[in-house]
Amino acid sequence: MLCDTVKKGVECGFMTKKGCGFFGNSCHPVIEQCGDCNKIFEYEIGRYCKVYPDPKSKWMTGNCPTASHVKIEIKEAQKTNPLKASKRASKK
Repeated sequence: MLCDTVKKGVECGFMTKKGCGFFGNSCHPVIEQCGDCNKIFEYEIGRYCKVYPDPKSKWMTGNCPTASHVKIEIKEAQKTNPLKASKRASKK
């Protein structure tokens, strides 16, 4: 259904005939950590995430999974000695 609370005219999975079914009966605005994410939209009331109705909950355990402005650091895997690896494989 189309939202009629915060994101007027946008398709919303929480909207029912009785109104918004999300906690607090509406979406929550973005927080500081969302920063310059490209998933933020300006609405009449303020800035809201188009993916998550409560962005604060996505930042509680670390980075938001869809944050476009956060660079993920990939740790380099531990290097193995090919000679030792072949010896281990031959023992099995």
